[in-house]
Amino acid sequence: MKLSATRLLCLGFFSMLLMQFACAQDGAAAYPTKPIRLVVTFPPGGAADSMVRLVLPRLSEKLGQPIVVDNRPGAGGNVGLTVVARALADGHTLGLGAAGGLAANVSLYSPMPYDPAKDFKPVGMLAATPFVIVGNPRSGALTLKDVIASAKAKPGTISMGHGGNGTAMHLSTALFRQMADIDLLEIPYRGNGPATVDVLGGQIPLAMVDLPASLQQIKAGKLLAYAVTSAQRLPMLPDVPTVAEAGVPGYESTGWFGLVAPTNTPDAVVVKLNAELNAALADERVKSSMRNLGAEPAPSTPKAFGDYIAAETTKWAKVTKAANIRPE
Repeated sequence: MKLSATRLLCLGFFSMLLMQFACAQDGAAAYPTKPIRLVVTFPPGGAADSMVRLVLPRLSEKLGQPIVVDNRPGAGGNVGLTVVARALADGHTLGLGAAGGLAANVSLYSPMPYDPAKDFKPVGMLAATPFVIVGNPRSGALTLKDVIASAKAKPGTISMGHGGNGTAMHLSTALFRQMADIDLLEIPYRGNGPATVDVLGGQIPLAMVDLPASLQQIKAGKLLAYAVTSAQRLPMLPDVPTVAEAGVPGYESTGWFGLVAPTNTPDAVVVKLNAELNAALADERVKSSMRNLGAEPAPSTPKAFGDYIAAETTKWAKVTKAANIRPE
């Protein structure tokens, strides 16, 4: 039976599609074929850098290739994520991003060097890191309600430190001020450590900081923990209420970290990466070590992580606009 030219063209087209699909599947099965570069948008030794390094040995073992950390901090995550956005989309360059670079920065920086919604393919969430509002035990305010009452009685006179303009701690502080309807004098620091030190020394009465910077001082009684910013209480601080419980109903703000790949990375590669990442996060030793740093492992699907990034982008756009927040 003779086939028409049109039918021959169609058969050739479908054969080409099948070959491309088979090659993609074979490529995913073989992946990775060389060491993976992980661009971390934070400096060495920080909380995010420490957390991801807890996961990498297990992930590297599963993938059968070394994972090399490339620390590229700067501009709230924009420096490192620009490197990822421009990398070859073969799964051998990944990025560790957070709320700033993947969600909030689109409302802070103009122009942006990349589009978080278009230039990345979400791989999966790594961890959630709630913040804590801490104070000096000698400040006189014993509860968050005391802090709010004092701020209402003396608008603009009570100082509250945070980890720097445009950071997640800054955004969380702005959200707290907005929802509590109070006027605080915000003091930006270059990181959580200096803000915590000044609360300990009595230079400022309170601060919004992360748990790695404050947990040991809280447990030692040197810092007073007013409230945690998560939706639920934390296992490592079971007696500390959430901000919502302590006087600001509906408040919730959590720092987070997750892996992304360049947008054209094959779906099969992303699925494989996600499965191995979640397996690493399920390891009891990894979970225990991360919780000791004040972080909670947060496995997810690529779609769930993408949906979360979109929701966070909308949330922080409203906060930054209302507070007129600009990066340093």
